[in-house]
Amino acid sequence: MKLLSYIDLFLHCPKHANASILYQFTRQLTTLSSFLPTKPTNLNVLCTKGQLQRALLEMAIQGPEIKFDGYNMLLNECVNKRAVREGQRVHAHMIKTCYLPPVYLSTRLIILYTKCECLGCARHVFDEMRERNVVSWTAMISGYSQRGFASEALHLFVQMLRSDTEPNEFTFATVLSSCTGFSGFELGRQIHSHIFKRNYENHIFVGSSLLDMYAKAGRIHEARGVFECLPERDVVSCTAIISGYAQLGLDEEALELFCRLQREGMSSNYVTYASLLTALSGLAALDHGKQVHSHVLRCELPFYVVLQNSLIDMYSKCGNLNYARKIFNNMPVRTVISWNAMLVGYSKHGKGIEVVKLFKLMREENKVKPDSVTFLAVLSGCSHGGLEDKGLEMFDEMMNGGDEIEAGIEHYGCVIDLLGRAGRVEEAFELIKKMPFEPTAAIWGSLLGACRVHSNTNIGEFVGCRLLEIEPENAGNYVILSNLYASAGRWEDVRNVRELMMEKAVIKEPGRSWIELDQTIHTFYASDRSHPRREEVFLKVRELLVKFKESGYVPDQSCVLYDVDEEQKEKILLGHSEKLALAFGLISTSEGVPLRVIKNLRICVDCHNFAKFVSKVYGRQVSIRDKNRFHHVAGGICSCGDYW
Repeated sequence: MKLLSYIDLFLHCPKHANASILYQFTRQLTTLSSFLPTKPTNLNVLCTKGQLQRALLEMAIQGPEIKFDGYNMLLNECVNKRAVREGQRVHAHMIKTCYLPPVYLSTRLIILYTKCECLGCARHVFDEMRERNVVSWTAMISGYSQRGFASEALHLFVQMLRSDTEPNEFTFATVLSSCTGFSGFELGRQIHSHIFKRNYENHIFVGSSLLDMYAKAGRIHEARGVFECLPERDVVSCTAIISGYAQLGLDEEALELFCRLQREGMSSNYVTYASLLTALSGLAALDHGKQVHSHVLRCELPFYVVLQNSLIDMYSKCGNLNYARKIFNNMPVRTVISWNAMLVGYSKHGKGIEVVKLFKLMREENKVKPDSVTFLAVLSGCSHGGLEDKGLEMFDEMMNGGDEIEAGIEHYGCVIDLLGRAGRVEEAFELIKKMPFEPTAAIWGSLLGACRVHSNTNIGEFVGCRLLEIEPENAGNYVILSNLYASAGRWEDVRNVRELMMEKAVIKEPGRSWIELDQTIHTFYASDRSHPRREEVFLKVRELLVKFKESGYVPDQSCVLYDVDEEQKEKILLGHSEKLALAFGLISTSEGVPLRVIKNLRICVDCHNFAKFVSKVYGRQVSIRDKNRFHHVAGGICSCGDYW
């Protein structure tokens, strides 16, 4: 067999060929190359020119004469090119020539194998090392950590400490990324103690990893403490703390911190902006979002997929689906996350037909395979869009199609929500009994909400009592059950539920609405007296009530959950946070300017009607995003078709 044939055979051998096979290839290469009339060549020159194959051939020609420098050059080139098979040939040549590599070269082999996803080979080299230094320990720990093998990384770190090898800043920064979950977090706190004792806490790499660990564990105050103590901050540490706030839903804090760091001269990268856009999505701060988008364009930052996905999510959650779709259409490469972001956007706006069309397009392009989140978005879109039959068809397709996606409890929850919204409460109740999972509190809560909307007291009472057993600390369950009793006029039961709330010291989340004007977010609570222009706002609400009554508005007093007289009920309704935010928007903006309001809870029927009259009487477009979806109101007609 010719020399080139052996080389070709080697290059096509199995990726995980063992050392004996590699040894045989190298032996044949060495034998054949000995007949070549080639003078020894400088491997450094070949590697500098990027001629890896010729350098490997020269290695075979030199045979046992090759020493540290030659192997070093070859392995560096293999690492740079992620050339695992060529690296295996170098490794096999070491074995064949009985060369015992120094710690540095063995570490290079570990780095090569971990970068090429060959953790088994890397661990084999690591275990065979007669001596190890901090770099070799860190390289192996990093290999496990970066590929999601957290327990292996932590176990190896413990072995390192027992071996009396002193960790350095890179070791600590690497192992902290594996401290996830409850047990991982507890280990992370212990590692923090080691870091403190060794005076690495203020090192930029270690500090960034520490605050990231605390943020991911939901301990944002500890993360902020680490951040504030850093003697210097880079883009990684700044991004980590902003991302921590955004991921925990502390959107205003994330925005405030970003603005402060910008004033202090922080440089941002695409990950920073993606994290900030997550916070702006939660706030529905469209003007801020547009500014970020413009800044990214002006700075000519590369439009990585993650940044484009964040822009799609931001625009859709801020009520501008046209911008979101424009970005989606112009993406050169779309991942499944891109499709899911656009599908969720349409779903939140109640555009069930658009959801189905986009899902069909995804199928037709056949470039990206749908995942479980895709079907969740489609089912949710059908639910919010009133397409219950289509939703059930999609659920059946997922269950019996060829996508190999197993229906999870979240998918069953979507179908139960879909049936409940459509008024098919009994069918939803039967599905809960038949599904192969123990129903969660979220599923029971969805059904209880449907019972409240469709006044099904019998099933609602059973579900409500079940929920109070499962989640005695969740105020929302008490409120919905109380609402259900109130709508049926069962005021004694309402009082009993409220007394039970007081007995268990359960506190209801207060209704809150906010509106962004001139890049300032104004927040209102129910019957709020804290806003500096509160007197103007309440005066405007009363003025609107008179004007709207003349146009046919009748307050829906069923939304008041107290047994009081009609005048008092009307006064309570006027204090709802959505009305205060809308009134503030009317007195603070010019005629014709659209009003965008965000609500932390589900909008009530009366506030929904009130928004329609604002649109009709004042000729304003009104957009309200509540906890579940968007309501776009124009000319007195809402995009939800009064179905939510």
